[in-house]
Amino acid sequence: APHSIGGTCIRNSRRTTPEVIQELENVMNTLTPRKLSLSDIADVRAYERERSEFKDRVIALKERRRLSLGTIVSVMFENRDTIRYQIQEMSRVERLSTDEEIQGEIDIYNPMIPEPGQLCATLFIELTSEEQMQEWLPKLVGIESSIVFRLADGREVAAITEAQHESQLTRDYVTAAVHYLQFAFSPDDIEGLAKGGAVLACTHPDYLEEIALSPANLAEFLNDLRA
Repeated sequence: APHSIGGTCIRNSRRTTPEVIQELENVMNTLTPRKLSLSDIADVRAYERERSEFKDRVIALKERRRLSLGTIVSVMFENRDTIRYQIQEMSRVERLSTDEEIQGEIDIYNPMIPEPGQLCATLFIELTSEEQMQEWLPKLVGIESSIVFRLADGREVAAITEAQHESQLTRDYVTAAVHYLQFAFSPDDIEGLAKGGAVLACTHPDYLEEIALSPANLAEFLNDLRA
């Protein structure tokens, strides 16, 4: 007799137990929430065993998800793996060990894991000297609201400052070197993005830059956006 899990019908007649188990696992994987929980964060000893391989995988992932706008701004599009890596590394360095400490980090960073129809990103203003900071940080006030996806048909999807961090990072006279951004795409926007030809642009009057999305960028973003 068929069984239903999450609206998916599993028929087990004339199928071996391993086949049925694999199908069940495939269905459950589609139901796994994107957000992290305590059970997703390995303890220190377990993380040390996987750290080298996981770090290499996340570095390769970030290469496909990071875009440079000009010479001093980069935008890193986050997902579940990049955020888990951030929390694991922070827990390792700061020796966080209790559930309460780790849950605090999860609560801070979970909003940066995109839901379907959403992209989340960390914007970095990459300055290396005091002189550069004095020049650029006052000049780039409002940059967090100036990042847009411009689709091939001319439509734009503009960044929204992540609410949890906005009050901490936004000032009238000087910007922060790090901002947390979200982009909300409609189904039509997603299909427009999928057709290709889109760019990521900065429309700030003192920093007009744009970069075309590579096929690797596009594949990553569509994976985030589609349920």
